[in-house]
Amino acid sequence: MAEHRITDLAALEALFGAVAPPSIAKETDRLHPVYARWIAQSRFALLATSGAGGLDVSPRGDAGPLVRILDAQTLLLPERRGNNRIDSLRNLIADPRVGLLFMIPGVGETLRVRGHADISVEPSLLASFAVDGKQPLCVLRIAVEKVFFQCARSILRSRLWHPEEHERSGVPTPGTMLAALTQDGFDGEAYDSTLPQRQRDTLY
Repeated sequence: MAEHRITDLAALEALFGAVAPPSIAKETDRLHPVYARWIAQSRFALLATSGAGGLDVSPRGDAGPLVRILDAQTLLLPERRGNNRIDSLRNLIADPRVGLLFMIPGVGETLRVRGHADISVEPSLLASFAVDGKQPLCVLRIAVEKVFFQCARSILRSRLWHPEEHERSGVPTPGTMLAALTQDGFDGEAYDSTLPQRQRDTLY
């Protein structure tokens, strides 16, 4: 009901209370060496963007490290092969703001980076990210503006790094979802049976 909605900043801040000193001290406007060490260990991140079509969050992963640290203000993120929807890249054309959430399996803390990104197809840069002779289609050059680590509470509450506790038998497969969404316009079983090899063949 309307009377129970928070609609102004003062009410919101009163609801949560003061920010703890460590939560303020951990924020930097560049890649402090200790944050650079953290990022260098990460192979996976979530990339958030915003554009005319709305907000988007999509995963990014690589054999490690995921990004290259060019300097204390710059990250380089290769765009590998995918489904060609390019939702994130479309957004960046309209709005260069990005957010990254870096994760490391088994580690409760995550690392948050905010900044602006541009899309580069500089030949020498693409070549420097080649894997097995296959270059990324482009590279995001991210200008870092804010960095801080996120506490482990959400990971601890979800028990994310305890896979034995998560029930997966009821999770629909990609083929099952495509078949349901298209009223069996896709052969779900055939899609699932060929997917693992297709993914291996197009990983890079």
